[in-house]
Amino acid sequence: MATGLEKLWQSTLAELELQISRPNFITWFKNSQLLEKKTDGQVVIGLFSNFAKEWVENKYHKLLLDILFSLDNSIKKIEYTVINRPGPVLIKQPKRITDLSADNGFEEFKIDPESNLHPRYTFNSFVVGSSNELAYAASQAVIKVIGRKYNPLFVYGGTGLGKTHLIQAIGNEIKNVYKNKCKTKYVSSEKFVNDVVFFIRNKRMEDMKIKYRNIDVLIIDDIQFIGGKERSEEELFHTFNALYENNKQIIISSDRAPSALPVLEERLRSRFEGGMIADITYPDYEMRLAIIKNKLQERRSYLSDEVCSLVATKVQRNIRELEGVLNKVVFYQDVKGVDLTTKIVEEIIDNTLQEKSSNVSSGKIIKAVADFYEMSPKELTERSRKKNIVEPRQIAMFLMRDILDMSYPNIGEKLGKRDHTTAIYAYEKISQEITKKQSFNQKITNIKDLIYKSG
Repeated sequence: MATGLEKLWQSTLAELELQISRPNFITWFKNSQLLEKKTDGQVVIGLFSNFAKEWVENKYHKLLLDILFSLDNSIKKIEYTVINRPGPVLIKQPKRITDLSADNGFEEFKIDPESNLHPRYTFNSFVVGSSNELAYAASQAVIKVIGRKYNPLFVYGGTGLGKTHLIQAIGNEIKNVYKNKCKTKYVSSEKFVNDVVFFIRNKRMEDMKIKYRNIDVLIIDDIQFIGGKERSEEELFHTFNALYENNKQIIISSDRAPSALPVLEERLRSRFEGGMIADITYPDYEMRLAIIKNKLQERRSYLSDEVCSLVATKVQRNIRELEGVLNKVVFYQDVKGVDLTTKIVEEIIDNTLQEKSSNVSSGKIIKAVADFYEMSPKELTERSRKKNIVEPRQIAMFLMRDILDMSYPNIGEKLGKRDHTTAIYAYEKISQEITKKQSFNQKITNIKDLIYKSG
């Protein structure tokens, strides 16, 4: 049985995993442990090397303290120490249950070094609903006829909606079906860019070609981050052509459709638009409820139908946020032993959501909108009437009202000292566009994700 410290640390890691990138999570926290909780509100975290200790202390201290405090408000300080010999791996995931009487053991996650695929991402654990059924159906078709149908497959949607899960599930399923006959490689766009830089610096670009063109399925996550990096775009273009011409499958994810990636070279954009484009949108209530039930089964936990329904009703932004709230609710019940009433669950949800948006400001909204449209914040706040600035400025006005509930005169003042009637018009216009066009609603979702991520 896990101790109280282990349960607390598992809940901390579960929340942490939602807030930092997976490579960083695995690199710095794989063999970490919560060693001790002292009476003065200090906890001791053990890490596997001096370098890891220094890095985590400098980079993740505030985030760790915030998460620990949100789970146990008696925790006020963190001390870091080095574990001489790595202890048991605490980053675990329960085995998928096919039989409720199955063994209650845990399975350590090991990323396959050859494909970079994570075994947790499977179709068995991917919940399908109206928000992602097109992307799911296209994924199934790709697996049946690799490289010959829906090539490339371009999946896009906001942060935390399941894009990474889906594209990695495709890779894992291909591995299972075709065994060693089909070489699959998953990379983030950041990893691709880093490889380009590494091979250029070491005058080994031929090795780069061998690495990325001698495969059958290339999966690239978050392609939007390659935009504007000329040498990386050029190498990706040639890699794309080499694979495509040889009927090799290309799978790409992004936070927006190819047409909405203004920095990307036109020749790359046209390649992406030449295949199957499938979007993933907000999950509806039924899908959110199914995800909650699925996650509880994975964790061997139980929540009443009333509590599950309440979480599904109140947490609507994305799946990652849904998981974060669920982790906290389960922690309060299983670790703290709280008898969950409707009022308590509502408080947990409200506090969790408030934590994520409490640092949002008008300046962060302006910056997020500017970043999304590839322009400077100054362009939004000047009195320019250029056509390409009208929509971003109206969206910024809408979000200031929607998220911060700012007054219309204040909104007008922030964005070029405009009259309050301009802000009213902008809010009403964007509100109407959201209800009329799903694609526009997705755009607002993506911008909100940028805002909350920066906040």
